[in-house]
Amino acid sequence: MIVVFVLAAVVALAVLVLGHWYVWRRLVRDTTRGPGPARRAGTAVFVAGPLLMITALVAERSGAPFWLQRTLAWPGFLWMALALYLLLAVVAGEAVRPLLRRFPARRSAPGETAAPVPRTVPAQGPPPGAPEPPSEPLPPREPERAAGRERAAPAPSRRLFVSRVVGGTAAAAAVGTVGQGTYGVLRGPRVKRVTVPLARLPRAAHGFRIAVVSDIHLGPVLGRSFAQRVVDTVNATQPDLIAVVGDLVDGSVKDLGPAAAPLAGLTARHGAYFVTGNHEYFSGAEQWVAEVRTLGLHPLENARTELPHFDLAGVNDLQGESEGQGPDFGRALGDRDRARACVLLAHQPVQIHEAVRYGVDLQLSGHTHGGQLWPGNLIAAAANPTVAGLERYGDTQLYVSRGAGAWGPPTRVGAPSDVTVVELASTRA
Repeated sequence: MIVVFVLAAVVALAVLVLGHWYVWRRLVRDTTRGPGPARRAGTAVFVAGPLLMITALVAERSGAPFWLQRTLAWPGFLWMALALYLLLAVVAGEAVRPLLRRFPARRSAPGETAAPVPRTVPAQGPPPGAPEPPSEPLPPREPERAAGRERAAPAPSRRLFVSRVVGGTAAAAAVGTVGQGTYGVLRGPRVKRVTVPLARLPRAAHGFRIAVVSDIHLGPVLGRSFAQRVVDTVNATQPDLIAVVGDLVDGSVKDLGPAAAPLAGLTARHGAYFVTGNHEYFSGAEQWVAEVRTLGLHPLENARTELPHFDLAGVNDLQGESEGQGPDFGRALGDRDRARACVLLAHQPVQIHEAVRYGVDLQLSGHTHGGQLWPGNLIAAAANPTVAGLERYGDTQLYVSRGAGAWGPPTRVGAPSDVTVVELASTRA
């Protein structure tokens, strides 16, 4: 197991180094004439960026002092996103580069005249028999050399010109993409509405609204103000019930307790419920379960509560198995009345297969972030049955939220954050 981990770490490091070297080569080396201030500055950026990214990850995972985590998180995690889109933009630029080289070189515009070429006239000596003129000291040559250097500043070669155009465009596209994606996260999630018909839901519960919130990821970057923004967004929907389906935090209660405090303001007629995500088990799940209880949320640890018209159940995240606290579907669902509709809160979409076995009507999940950073959705699709949205598995439906926050870079591209209002519909209505 250790050998596999070491090999994976070596491969990841090699990919990281080669990717950064390739982008540095295209954006720094190929766009500068040679060693000089510009190349040194660009090289410094491409050395500092990955170092900050790695130290930010290590600081978060190792429980470093929170002030240090916050100091490293912004530059380190933003570089993670920027490096990805610099790489994608530079690779895309390879297709454009040969086309630009085919354009003809610039010719003189109409009305322009070429600079006259100086003619050299051979010196003529004095006529035969005439006395030679007195010799004069030769003028100094250094001013001529300096003037020549000023006149003859070489123009960029076509290769250098193309590299600068492609590199500048790639850098601008990457910075703009990351900037827009970061703004989208920091402004807070948008509300998405989905109607889900349930065959066993009684007519009295038709129109029951559940606000689904997942993957807030409070941590060194997203703090108390972001939590308040999420709470305000949820409360504005006036839901009947609130479901927080995991990955609330990235850090300890000691560091992030004040950031999570606004969650005490969540209000719904039937209350707010919580299940753990994998990141809770990286952050001290037992302490966080106790903390959210003090904030007024009801943890469902492999448990079920019977609401007036349907059952609401919740299971622990799969990561809890490492601590002997994994999901227990039998405990949560084994003795329930199957004539009643059942809604299950489970952080990871892959838990849908157990939900089907236990006759759950609807599972509410998060975890995937919808891929968060395109083309991350392709990787998420390989690891999850559903990346985002509503899908059916037999008689069970699965809804996966893209999440309210972001892990790592506070940036989303192609997967905007959301708080989803799931409206239950009775087929008997």
